[in-house]
Amino acid sequence: MENFIKMSNIKNIIFDLGGVLIDWNPDYMYKKIIPDLEYRTWFLNTICTLDWNEKQDGGRTIEEATNELIIQYPDQKQNILAYYERWEEMLNGSIPGTVDIFKILKENKDLKIYALTNWSAETFPRALEIFDFLHWFDGRIVSGEENTRKPHKDIYELIVNRFSLHKDETIFIDDNLRNILAAEEFGIRSIHFKSPELLKSSLEELNLL
Repeated sequence: MENFIKMSNIKNIIFDLGGVLIDWNPDYMYKKIIPDLEYRTWFLNTICTLDWNEKQDGGRTIEEATNELIIQYPDQKQNILAYYERWEEMLNGSIPGTVDIFKILKENKDLKIYALTNWSAETFPRALEIFDFLHWFDGRIVSGEENTRKPHKDIYELIVNRFSLHKDETIFIDDNLRNILAAEEFGIRSIHFKSPELLKSSLEELNLL
């Protein structure tokens, strides 16, 4: 995907957050309360799944989501409640290499930098308190606040329209290939994030670093 991004007319960069700038993984917390790997894997693949979590990213309330699972799996009530009661323990800090790249990009006064994240509206305010760099963006779209999420087309339309971005002057960075493909279909050139080092190389090819 990166090989066709050769033009240097980029004025806007859109960053995903989780998996790109922030190291988030439910396993960080659940390995503390479910030490058995097989059992923990079953729980996260069957009950508190990523698909279930994404519905909160799309605007569903934590209370509704939690109650839904407790009704289905009453014997797992405590483990289900832990998902949001101990949500901060799923955060393993920032991804330093990417934050360093962000700092350098911010020094380029010709660039505007935005965030487009799938994140619950109820937990994102706490993330703003934890991570100073979340205040560096020129604008941000938090899916849970908008009742939609990536990879739906309307969230890409939303960020372009809200901040008056031209698609041909914009690069989108995300670690989820599904979101990358949706952005490209919408007309925003994209970089599939795999590591800070590879991101740096891609941005250097664009003469942005």
